[in-house]
Amino acid sequence: MFRPTTVAARRILKRAAIQSTLEAVSLCSRAGFMPEARGLGAIFTLHHVRPALRKKFDPAAHLTITPDFLDASITRLKARGYVPVALKDVPEYLAREDRPGPAMVFTLDDGYRDNNQFARPVFEKHQVPYTIFIAGGFVDRSHSIWWETAEMLLGQVDAFTFDFGDGEETLATRSLMEKYAAFDRLNNALTCARQQAIVERLDEQARAAGICPTAIVDREVMNETELRELGASPLADLGAHTISHPNLAQLQADEMTAEIRRSAERVAEITGTTPQAFAYPYGDRCAAKVREYQAANDLGFKLAVTTNPGTLKAESLHSRFSLRRISLNGYYQKSRYVDALASGIPFRLRGSDHG
Repeated sequence: MFRPTTVAARRILKRAAIQSTLEAVSLCSRAGFMPEARGLGAIFTLHHVRPALRKKFDPAAHLTITPDFLDASITRLKARGYVPVALKDVPEYLAREDRPGPAMVFTLDDGYRDNNQFARPVFEKHQVPYTIFIAGGFVDRSHSIWWETAEMLLGQVDAFTFDFGDGEETLATRSLMEKYAAFDRLNNALTCARQQAIVERLDEQARAAGICPTAIVDREVMNETELRELGASPLADLGAHTISHPNLAQLQADEMTAEIRRSAERVAEITGTTPQAFAYPYGDRCAAKVREYQAANDLGFKLAVTTNPGTLKAESLHSRFSLRRISLNGYYQKSRYVDALASGIPFRLRGSDHG
C-alpha cells in the first residue's frame, strides 16, 4: 500500500543522514585529518542557479543553488588551492606532472536560462570556465521537462490519477506531504525505466489541466539565440546532452546512438563547432553503462560525464567516458560542505549519490 507518511519519513531521514555525514567530514577537514583525501580534484554538477524562490511545493529543490552559494563555493575552493580547469582540458591537466593544485571543474546540465543570468556573472567574476550541457529537444521546445511539469501539475490538484506503468491508480494530493509523496512515486516509476510513455501520459494530463509542458520549457531553458551568444564567451563551452533527455540505458542500441549523435549535431549547428563533451541524462548506473560509454567514445567525443559521485584520480585518464561528478545540492548550501564533498569521503562512507 502506498503510504505518503512513509515516503515523507524516508525523504527526511535520508537528508538528515547526508547532512550528518557532511558535518562530520567537514569537522574532520577543519581538524586537519585526511589532508590527501581530495585526490586530483572534482567535477561539479549544477542545474538551476538563481536566487531562492521560497516555493511552498518544491520537489526538485536539490537541483537549485543560489548565486551566493556558488560564489562562496568557488571562493572556498580557491582558498584551498583548487585550480579552475575547463572540462575539455581535464585529460591534459591530469596528465601534467606539474599540476599547481587539484582541479575544480564546473558543469551545468539542461541549459536553464538562469545559468546565463545568474551563474555566468559568478564564473566571470572568478574567471572560472564552465560547460553547459544542452538537450536539443529543450532548445527546440519539442520535448518537455517532466519534473518541472509534475511540480506544476501536482501543485494545483487535490488528487492525482495516473498510470505509473501497472494501470491507473489515484493518489491524494491535497496536503503538502501527499504532493511530495506523489512526486516521489512518479520519480520512482521513471527510474531505471523506459520513460517516453510515462512522460507522454504526464504531458497529456498536464494539458488537460490547462498546463502547457513546452511552455514551461520555453520559460526555463535558453533558446538557440541565447545559447549562441553564451557559447561565444571565452569561459563558456556547450556540450551535448541528447535530444529528448531519455534514460539511454533503457533504449534500443540504435535509438541510444541516434540520441547521442543527433545531440552533437544540434550543438554544432548552434556553435559552429562539434562538441567535445557529453553528459548522460540522469547519469547514474541505471542510465549509463558500458554500452553508453562506448557509444560516446565511438561517436567522437573527447570525454563524457556521469552523475556517479566521486573525485578525479589518476585512473580518470583511463575512464574518460565515465567521469564522475559531485552535485552541488540545493539542500546543503553551506560553504563548509564544499570541502567535504570535494574530498570524496562522503561517497566512500555512504556508497551512494548525494544528488
